[in-house]
Amino acid sequence: MSKKDINEELENETVNATENETVEEEGKNTEEQVVEEQTVEEKLQEELQEEKNKFLRLFAEFENYKKRTSKERIELFSTASEGVMKTLLPILDDFERALTHIEEDKEAEELRKGVLLIYQKMVNTLEQKGLKAIAVEKGEVFNADNHEAVTQIPAPTDDLKGKIIDVIEKGYKLGEKVIRFPKVVIGQ
Repeated sequence: MSKKDINEELENETVNATENETVEEEGKNTEEQVVEEQTVEEKLQEELQEEKNKFLRLFAEFENYKKRTSKERIELFSTASEGVMKTLLPILDDFERALTHIEEDKEAEELRKGVLLIYQKMVNTLEQKGLKAIAVEKGEVFNADNHEAVTQIPAPTDDLKGKIIDVIEKGYKLGEKVIRFPKVVIGQ
């Protein structure tokens, strides 16, 4: 072998070794790039999932807000006239008292008819606006959630103890909301 052949062989081995190292490094770099791409892709997927979750929560919160405000709006419209109704209730009470006193006077029959006509017209108008009288019967069991006890008197009989003996003032509801509880006398 000549010197030239030996040099060529050494160069070939060096080139082959360098190529092998380069190929190995490229393989490692490629593997690192693949791993990096996977981690970057995983990070992007996680971020995307987080953003989707945030969006869904925000959307659900907005839907709840819409439902709540529409419910409040409906409730507001149904009870918007509550203040006016409360101021008219004493007038209804006065009409009822007037009617009971006029019935006793036989000479005021025409007056009674006129007052009754006005009273019925007023009650009908208020009922159209959502006002309802709360029905309370004498002898009914007293319930503190539904009645307002004005006073207690000794019960005339044992079966009336803890029950309503008299209704002093009618109670009223506006829609489903109680605007005045019935005032009652209960047996002790």
